[in-house]
Amino acid sequence: MKPAEIRQKPKEELLKSIKDYREKLRSLRFDLASGKVKNVREIRNIKKDIARILTILKEKK
Repeated sequence: MKPAEIRQKPKEELLKSIKDYREKLRSLRFDLASGKVKNVREIRNIKKDIARILTILKEKK
């Protein structure tokens, strides 16, 4: 997700997307431990998206 896209979204939608990303990250970590994950880079991308959203939320305060 691009920072420009994140800035256009309302705060409630951003909080919901953080929750969704964290749940997806949790499931990917469990799958990684059991050897089911093929694309390990996806974990890194999700973590970066969460950081981007949190940074923009802090800017809006």
